[in-house]
Amino acid sequence: MKTTHYDTATELARCFTLMRELRGELNSEVQFIAQVQRQQAQGYRLAGLERDGKPVVLAGYRLLENFIHGQFCYVDDLVTTHDVRGQGIGAEILENLAVIAREYGCCKMVLDTAITNTQAQAFYQRVGYTALGLHFHRDLT
Repeated sequence: MKTTHYDTATELARCFTLMRELRGELNSEVQFIAQVQRQQAQGYRLAGLERDGKPVVLAGYRLLENFIHGQFCYVDDLVTTHDVRGQGIGAEILENLAVIAREYGCCKMVLDTAITNTQAQAFYQRVGYTALGLHFHRDLT
């Protein structure tokens, strides 16, 4: 399947329902589009694979560089529709992103998942990802 990038407000609107499956705190399509546009200014891209003109998997990503990983592709978001889970669609979009990342000189793919999300952890391990550490955060509010 061909990777589609969603850049405009109209294209992003087509992604709201699926992204809300992953990010349940999203309350409105307008909020979603505004946040994606803010993130786009920081290098965020939203890509997906479609069936019958509708996205069935979405992956939000950024091409970044730091001292830990060098040049890398960070996957912010990954979600598939319930009806295609287990069909290799998630693995396919991750591999398509890896191709894009290599074209830009990246040497790693990086992502985070919740410690409690053992199903996602098993999936990432199946498709070649290795857990290297814990991700810590601190709320500032």
